[in-house]
Amino acid sequence: MSAEAISSQSVLSRTSRRAGSPFSRASVFAILLIGFLAFMAMLYFLGVGDTGGESSNRNAHASSNGLHGFAGLAQLLEANGYEVEKSRELSGLETLDLLILTPSLWTDADEFAEILENRQYYGPTLVILPKWMVFRPAGEIADVDADRVQDDWVQLGSPTFPSWIEGLPEPYAMRLQLERTEQGVAARWAGLSLSGELPTADSVYAEQTSGQQALVIDPGGRRLAVNVIGEEGSYFYEEAHFVTFVVEPDLMNNYGLANPERAALALALIEQAGYEERSVTFDMTLVGLGESTNLLTLAFRPPFLAATLCLILAMVIVGWRAFLRFGPVADKADEARFGKAQLVRNGAGLIVRAGRLSLLADPYIALTQRKLGRALGLTSPDPDAIDAALRQRLPDEEPYSIRVTRLQNAARAGELVRAAQSLNDLTTKTLGNSRR
Repeated sequence: MSAEAISSQSVLSRTSRRAGSPFSRASVFAILLIGFLAFMAMLYFLGVGDTGGESSNRNAHASSNGLHGFAGLAQLLEANGYEVEKSRELSGLETLDLLILTPSLWTDADEFAEILENRQYYGPTLVILPKWMVFRPAGEIADVDADRVQDDWVQLGSPTFPSWIEGLPEPYAMRLQLERTEQGVAARWAGLSLSGELPTADSVYAEQTSGQQALVIDPGGRRLAVNVIGEEGSYFYEEAHFVTFVVEPDLMNNYGLANPERAALALALIEQAGYEERSVTFDMTLVGLGESTNLLTLAFRPPFLAATLCLILAMVIVGWRAFLRFGPVADKADEARFGKAQLVRNGAGLIVRAGRLSLLADPYIALTQRKLGRALGLTSPDPDAIDAALRQRLPDEEPYSIRVTRLQNAARAGELVRAAQSLNDLTTKTLGNSRR
């Protein structure tokens, strides 16, 4: 064989080997790894409720960085050693720690009253009432400020107060009023051994009501923050956990915490409301950021987390085994031949054990007669007709009828096998002769 032929043959051989596996092992591993990580990330984000929902929630809450939000308060508490949790589930309303509620201007009074009444038996509560109408900042943002501006930043509109507060049951109900200083300068406040200015000239205050104790007031004695304690001698006064209402939210929101005095007041209010406990829970459900618990969420929480991790490990093992298996499928012809041979061997063993060797002769004779009849072109392939036809084609061979008689008279397994082999040899020679 020439060198060119050898080279061409080797190239064809390499090409055929490549055709059996179109992707390299590294490519397949990368595809499996990326797919697995993407699938696990999807499960995780579904479990924690982060499904890419609307991020422009304009309500005031503990994750909002807008002027009216309370992300600064949460960070301030963490910096001062508090354990802070932001609860997106209704079960968070049953915490034994200090619960901070930040209802919106459109909160339902009956639902909020039910929350406050349930809190009487669980733990202390601090309510920060809303004040500002807000909207997205108007105008274009300068290029130099584009990197600093966040999606939840807002522009403050007109100050207001929630009207639903008057619909709460006693001793929570109160009447609110909006006050603006005559000179247009910032309003002042004092309370809990601290004093300072509000960030604007507008302030919201609560009219004096029995069962409510003033904590922070303005220069005119109007109440900016109150402690609901109930009437002396009542069940609420004797047994229930008190509730603190911060009527003027600029004392504790991001807008207000820009001032050190107001930040110190916010810490003092938290300490007073929470009985000096160091754990605080911010509720997120009242502003529409709640989530419901589902089976996928539970799968990533104890005690189900252990089973989930085991399932993930099993998936990794199965995937790794599948990866090692990747490649062209091996020829299964040997397996098929082994299967047929084993089937024949098992059937023969069953017949030998049953002692029914004599039953094999007649079916095998009929099978060879049909084969020889087709090969010799006989319409009625009986032993005499087959002998006559074979005398013309294979005159030196032992007649077919004699071989049939020997198989019929075989009494032992060895004799039966030899007689059957003799018939099989004659059939093979006849078929070979007919093809030529």
